[in-house]
Amino acid sequence: MGLLFGTDGIRGIANTYPITCEVALKTGRAIGLFTKEKGHTAVIIGKDTRISGDMLESAIAAGVASTGVDVLLAGVIPTPGVAYLCLAIKNAGAGIVISASHNPYQDNGIKIFKSGGEKLSDKQEDKIEEYILNSKKVSQGKVGKISIISDSLKQYTDFLLTKFPFKKLDKKLKLIIDCSNGAASKISHMVFNNLLFDANFLFDSPDGKNINKDCGSQHTKELKTRVLKEKADIGLAFDGDADRLIAVDEKGNEISGDRIIAVCAKFANTNGNLNQNIVVSTIMSNIGLSKMLYNEGIQHLKADVGDRKVLEQMKKSGAVIGGEDSGHIIFLDSHTTGDGILSALKLLEVMIETDKSLSSLAAVMQIYPQVLKNVNLPASYPDLMRNKMVVDTIQIIEDKLGDKGRVLIRYSGTQPLLRVMVEGPDQGLIDEYCVLICESIKTVLKDEL
Repeated sequence: MGLLFGTDGIRGIANTYPITCEVALKTGRAIGLFTKEKGHTAVIIGKDTRISGDMLESAIAAGVASTGVDVLLAGVIPTPGVAYLCLAIKNAGAGIVISASHNPYQDNGIKIFKSGGEKLSDKQEDKIEEYILNSKKVSQGKVGKISIISDSLKQYTDFLLTKFPFKKLDKKLKLIIDCSNGAASKISHMVFNNLLFDANFLFDSPDGKNINKDCGSQHTKELKTRVLKEKADIGLAFDGDADRLIAVDEKGNEISGDRIIAVCAKFANTNGNLNQNIVVSTIMSNIGLSKMLYNEGIQHLKADVGDRKVLEQMKKSGAVIGGEDSGHIIFLDSHTTGDGILSALKLLEVMIETDKSLSSLAAVMQIYPQVLKNVNLPASYPDLMRNKMVVDTIQIIEDKLGDKGRVLIRYSGTQPLLRVMVEGPDQGLIDEYCVLICESIKTVLKDEL
């Protein structure tokens, strides 16, 4: 990661560095130059529903246009919708999404896709960051045109639905859909339409400040209540930019990303559609996913945290299904990036084709109890993974867990934190084990600093 780019673009509090109009203008200019160098003539800009989105959109668009590159405004659209447009519009050299995903409305961010709909490589991010920070000058002359893609949502809806020729059922599946007052608010009505489904919608009235507020993929309490009250077949919760999906089964149980991956992987494998017989997840995925895939004869590869790392591993191995427990799931035979609405359609396809309830399908994977604690780190600190006390404590706990659990220690990529995760068959024990590891780390920090 550089000075501006984190694990998923540039992110921060809107109107505070680096999410300012000044940086947005320079970012637009940098992406315009990047686009010209690649021989393309246009950049697509999409956004979620945050109040700061219009402000940042204007600044980024001005920056792009100042390089002589045209700007195509897609309006409020899911992040994977911009990725699709980068693939569909031939002269598009990049796509920019103004969103802070599942964060509160005060935050915002800038995500970038290259031509073809994939996220930038680390080297490409470094190059754009260099342009931004050094304010590479633009030769005077041609100015790009800024125009609106009036049918961006229709184009994206058609792309999604043509991949799923759902048969009209005698009895439509009853859906409750939480749009998180975000980018899914309008397009969800178009995709999950009444010709195919009996759908009711929650949190689909964005006002610029209510995105992700007590709703969406990270706050499913209201969705669970409505699924039970309405006797729905399934609940679907998206995050602010609709690239994540968390489901709720007909019994009101939350079905997170790992179990959605498990359900879809088993279905694909049964039907001969799991290329290379491989599934990719991250090192943070529940141990239950590994055991389920092993039992199904499916190879399980683990990438570092982040959807870009998952995608890299998928492309190397030829896998077509991968993702994170957070609900960011990639179906590489259908799209170039993680897509919450696409994931929902894939899950519904399994339910329809197998004629099974979500609870029965999700039972294929046992969830192991997991606890995650953070240890705050000072500005400077020793290499804790080389300290004998810490290493010995971890080894003792790993020996006690055996093959029924695991310990994972990792430094945060965005904050001064050490994350300690313990997983095992008993919640009480893993809580105790996690505290022991954290205390050993704190003792070392206290003694050595």
